[in-house]
Amino acid sequence: MNVINEAVRNIGPVPLSMRGPAPVQVVVGYGFWLFLLSDIIIFAALFAAYAVLSGETNGGPPGVTLFDKTHVFFETACLLASSVTCGFATLAVQRRDMLRAFPWMVATLILGVAFLGMERAEFVHMLATGNGPSRSAFLSAFFTLVGTHGLHVAAGLFWLVVMMLQIATLGPRPMVRRRFFCFGLFWHALDIVWIGVFTIVYLGAR
Repeated sequence: MNVINEAVRNIGPVPLSMRGPAPVQVVVGYGFWLFLLSDIIIFAALFAAYAVLSGETNGGPPGVTLFDKTHVFFETACLLASSVTCGFATLAVQRRDMLRAFPWMVATLILGVAFLGMERAEFVHMLATGNGPSRSAFLSAFFTLVGTHGLHVAAGLFWLVVMMLQIATLGPRPMVRRRFFCFGLFWHALDIVWIGVFTIVYLGAR
């Protein structure tokens, strides 16, 4: 005990910079990473459900006959390209270079909308041919997994529009830059999830 007390006396008083709550950027970053991890857990559960139910077609068509891989390839290309443009936009925002940030944001928005449009066309075609989520357990798992990802993309596009309005009105303030950085993390996470969807659901269709 005496050794501990002596060590505390040798350390001296805690500097003011080390007291009190953590800086805002640390709290925001930590909280957002927790959010992303919880979202990844949700998708992991959906992937697991799809893996179990992917063969349960109830006599209906399997994925290998339903999926148009050329169509899905262009979907994937749009989303991955949007990840690149989002990265350039994030770098420009952090440098406070709004003249370069906005074109990259617009490009990200256009590519994201194109991705959603192609995904919607795929869903509409499947529903029109009687292959909706109620057709089989396989299709229920498919629509749940891919639809959940699509809802996340739609939410991300709405977030991007809000960020564009904030940057246009408030400028590249530290608060706005932090928010856009969080958006970039969210968007890249969706791309990672889609790579899993593309690989497991579409390329692994049987």
